Amino acid sequence: MNEFIFIFANIILPIGLIVATGYIIQLKFGLDRSTLAKLSIHYVMPAFIFMSLYESSIDFALLINVMLFLIIYAVASFIVVKLIARLLGLSRDRTVLFTNSNLFYNAGNYGVPVNDLVFRSDPYAMSIQVMMVVFQNMFAFSYGIFSLSANNVGRTKALLGYFKMPIFYGLVLGLTFNYFNIQVPVPVETSLDYMRSAMIGLVVFILGAQIAGIKFRRLRWSALAGALSRLLIGPVLAVGLLLLFNIEGVVAQAILITTAMPAAVNSAIIAQEYSDDPEYAAEIVMMSTLLSALTVSSVIYIALAIF
Repeated sequence: MNEFIFIFANIILPIGLIVATGYIIQLKFGLDRSTLAKLSIHYVMPAFIFMSLYESSIDFALLINVMLFLIIYAVASFIVVKLIARLLGLSRDRTVLFTNSNLFYNAGNYGVPVNDLVFRSDPYAMSIQVMMVVFQNMFAFSYGIFSLSANNVGRTKALLGYFKMPIFYGLVLGLTFNYFNIQVPVPVETSLDYMRSAMIGLVVFILGAQIAGIKFRRLRWSALAGALSRLLIGPVLAVGLLLLFNIEGVVAQAILITTAMPAAVNSAIIAQEYSDDPEYAAEIVMMSTLLSALTVSSVIYIALAIF
């Protein structure tokens, strides 16, 4: 019990305080959330991803295995969540929203600061986290949009849009510079390091502002079921696969903790653009984020204990 309280007080609570700050300031001043999102996507996140990969001692074979694991995990999650949606008797549109909210977890705005605090800024653990962030972004803006029929912009254009994002190039360049041992000029490295340092405080603040901007009028039981399946079934499934593939240590811990993250705000944003019932996705995001204070603390404790 004391260890759980320690984890909650020293990892979850600091993040929660920044989220709450972003939430309150958004309600008071009505910040432009689109501009905040652009700051994250085009400024601090690419620098953070590049520097995390550039400075890490990367086992490229391991990273490929991590990506394969995430694909298998996504497929397994899809099957399980589809079955749950069918048992709940959801309509086709809500089934897609229910599924997306479970497949797309907040590996970035929430997962990165949790990883940083749990592993005390360990570059190796963060390199695993970065791969999960990139995978989630690619997955959300490809399958996530496809599943809701991106008729407004066309499916191919929607997918290609991801490859225009700086996050993708932060990944590619970070891996390239690391693999070929290319040295970044000192002034550039100093600038990127300052940008990286701003990342955690900014993206957690933005998470709070994004949550404040989600509007809905009611709470449905099936949405609560969606939130609980994201927070509980997601990590249980991850534990089974980690044990099955004999993945251990920091890699297993980082993966398990991240799969326990609440539904990503991206799932609600995509729903607002392409769904007829965007409030349903917003309900799952809100409830999973609020409940995650307890569930994520529990999963951190379990991950550190069994792996």
